[in-house]
Amino acid sequence: MSDNSDVEEEVTGEHASTRSKQLEQCQRCGRKQGLVGKYDIYLCRQCFREVSRSMGFKKYS
Repeated sequence: MSDNSDVEEEVTGEHASTRSKQLEQCQRCGRKQGLVGKYDIYLCRQCFREVSRSMGFKKYS
C-alpha cells in the first residue's frame, strides 16, 4: 500500500512539485525580488532584460 501512495505523490501534478522547490533568489545576482520564474528561468527582471536577447526572446513593443 505504501507503493501506491508513492505513485500518487508523483502523479499530483507539475505545479505542486515545482512550487515547493521554487528558488527564492536570482541565479545570476542573488536578488530576491522581481523573479521571473516562467519557463524555469529564475532570474530577476533586471538580469532577465540583460540576457533575454541571447536566450532567444524578442521584444515586441
